[in-house]
Amino acid sequence: MPTLVYTESALQARDAVHDEILPAGKGWLHPIRAGQYFRILDLEGNQAVDTLFFNAADAGDRYDAINTIRAQGNIFLTTGTRLISSEGNVLLTITADTCGRHDTLGGACSAESNTVRYALEKRHMHSCRDSFLLQMAHSREGLTKRDLASNINFFMNVPVTPKGELTFADGVSAPGKYVEMRADMDVLCLISNCPQLNNPCNAYNPTPIRLLIWDPPAAG
Repeated sequence: MPTLVYTESALQARDAVHDEILPAGKGWLHPIRAGQYFRILDLEGNQAVDTLFFNAADAGDRYDAINTIRAQGNIFLTTGTRLISSEGNVLLTITADTCGRHDTLGGACSAESNTVRYALEKRHMHSCRDSFLLQMAHSREGLTKRDLASNINFFMNVPVTPKGELTFADGVSAPGKYVEMRADMDVLCLISNCPQLNNPCNAYNPTPIRLLIWDPPAAG
């Protein structure tokens, strides 16, 4: 497992142009303009934040896990990672990270995965896929389930065994940890603040997150 590297940001919350608390289990769909900085802050620690990004001008051009992993030669995301789209465009670049590692393989929980991983009676528990679909159903951009792709799980800990198997473990985040990105183009951000009660990634206790956006620094 690679050594965790932490990078602080100089941006102050008081200067943000958008500042919102998103409860556990809720979804969020919001534009981020080119040059803006976007921070996801883990308020209570070990919360999993399932996230997708889309080119705002063409939603068919979306975050692509394979392109991103191949471009950086690493399955984990952290400072310096460029989030690459399905068309090879740079959507955002991670500029600060006080957690040190984020998952891009584990995917989103769903009714089907609740059944397979846990038990039949867990099938109808709320899931990130449901949160994604609810936000898409009300989107002005006309997003549908066909636009869902393999997502990022910010703050989630998914170690890979020597045999290449995925394991879901206690998170590596803590209260106040955050990841921050600069948008390299106009993007749409789709989030499900994970409601999962059966996975140790969030200590079996889904919690709120804080979402902040800053405008680009003034020239000069």
